[in-house]
Amino acid sequence: MIKPGGNISKMADLPFYTEGPVCDTEGNIFITAPAGEQIYQLHIDGSFSRWSTSGWPNGQAILDNGDHLICDSKLGVIRRFNPYGAWVADETKNFYNGQVITSPNDLAVLPNGGIYFTDSVRHQGSVWFKDPSGKQEIVADGLDYPNGIVFCMERNCLFVAESYRNRILKITLERKGKNNVQVFADLPVHPSGNEIDNLPDGMDIDNNGNLWIAHYGMGAIQVLSAEGKLLHSIDTHLPLTSNIFLTAGKAIITGGYAEPGPGAVMIVYR
Repeated sequence: MIKPGGNISKMADLPFYTEGPVCDTEGNIFITAPAGEQIYQLHIDGSFSRWSTSGWPNGQAILDNGDHLICDSKLGVIRRFNPYGAWVADETKNFYNGQVITSPNDLAVLPNGGIYFTDSVRHQGSVWFKDPSGKQEIVADGLDYPNGIVFCMERNCLFVAESYRNRILKITLERKGKNNVQVFADLPVHPSGNEIDNLPDGMDIDNNGNLWIAHYGMGAIQVLSAEGKLLHSIDTHLPLTSNIFLTAGKAIITGGYAEPGPGAVMIVYR
């Protein structure tokens, strides 16, 4: 497990607020810049280059074949790009059974190719599932801006950040019947009392089942145990902390100093 309180360093400064960190098998880091309409590749020397473009790229995942799936919150779909940054196809439709998918924000990909993703809307946000055959269905709705999402295979559940309620939901997935949505944890509250100073955003889960949560307005990573107990708060040195990706020996953290920018990418080492 990455130990909170370890060395924090800045990997890169970027012109735009950053999101969607992922790392491929060769150690290349990719991040999105929603307002800049860019997906960047970060190099080990701290430089960056444009990898691809999209309308408002947000949450991102890399598949086993090297393709990237990227939530586009402007186009209302999840887009597939090949390993070289060329757009291949849209993986989802922006409507189903008369319900419009407005703003895909983050996603969790299953080994069989199924995709869970959040539609970030105030008060009436939802969590969706697209199965490998292409069928789309609602997993949970009536949420106040569902944001970051991770899938826990061991517990067959999703963890979802409900941003404007400043809490993490646990959605136990049922094969038949209604999925069970429970409050997993309420997060620390900013002394200002302003909603915008809280807002849990992107998340990841470590090998011990602990959740690492980017707490947007708190400028922090909150680490919760598998039981939902707050273990640590890590100062990221980013006033707006958007997302986190755990990889071998480090946590890659995105965000910035304002929106639409400037942005940065930080790394917390062991």
